[in-house]
Amino acid sequence: DEAVRGTCEDASVCKRFAVSVGYWKDPYLQYFVRQAKERKAPEINRGKLEWAWRHWTGYYARVHGVSYLLKAFLKKTECNCQIVNLGAGMDTLFWRLKDENLLPRKYFEVDFPMIVARKIHNIKSKPPLSKPIMESHSGDSLLIDSHSLDSSRYSIVGADLRFSADLEEKLKKHNLDVHLPTLLVAECVLVYMTPQQSANLLKWAASTFPVAMFINYEQVNMTDRFGQIMIENLQRRQCNLAGVEVCRSLDSQRERLLLNGWETARAIDMMKVYSFLPQADVKRIEALEFLDEKELFEQLMQHYCICWASKDSSNL
Repeated sequence: DEAVRGTCEDASVCKRFAVSVGYWKDPYLQYFVRQAKERKAPEINRGKLEWAWRHWTGYYARVHGVSYLLKAFLKKTECNCQIVNLGAGMDTLFWRLKDENLLPRKYFEVDFPMIVARKIHNIKSKPPLSKPIMESHSGDSLLIDSHSLDSSRYSIVGADLRFSADLEEKLKKHNLDVHLPTLLVAECVLVYMTPQQSANLLKWAASTFPVAMFINYEQVNMTDRFGQIMIENLQRRQCNLAGVEVCRSLDSQRERLLLNGWETARAIDMMKVYSFLPQADVKRIEALEFLDEKELFEQLMQHYCICWASKDSSNL
């Protein structure tokens, strides 16, 4: 678990640097994450720069791909819905949605209690984070302790996603409404659980909400040589991808969702997502690092995917 929790810090630092370079805007990330060290100039270390270009551009595609689906759900429901961000880490989506006047009826985040405690500490100590929560809050006083925060529009819950019954109990204590259309988001989360544990989580979500959508961003095509190198690199850091066998292909990713109670499921690799992004913005971000190395970038993007599934009793 310690190595898995460490991926939260890694991802946050990567996102912070990508934001500072100009890949996308996120004015709130600076309050959660230390600034990454300045990189050396391209002529000093071109190899590292090429890796960074692939990395940041991959993050750019991930952020925009997930955001596209999420905002489509908000539009369909006219924001009369709830979002449950599973393994949210230092994500800042609540604040960004508030700025865009796109807040759902309630926004939930779930992560390990240790990560949640750190996030709550940052929120309490930094007015640019706490003020928007208070502005959107109505009703009784805001509840906050070391491992949870609950306002009328935003909640953070410390829980282990491998135990669905405990997760449901904690979410309901924070006024989860199972009758509301619900969007669940998991980014590089399920792969750290065993296939049985992630199946239990997916079954719980599918059986709990009559109208729901699940977005999963995760590795794919992991049985080839490139995928094996990715696994070995993580294992060297004592980070075990317990659920990697489900990441064999786009078909195996879809099948997992369909076998666990979801009515429809689709999956596309991130190279496909990248080709769908607005071309003017793609040109802008490709110019940020002044590189034309594409082959390894394409390999990397073909080893991640976005899957989305739905069940829709009201024909939304």
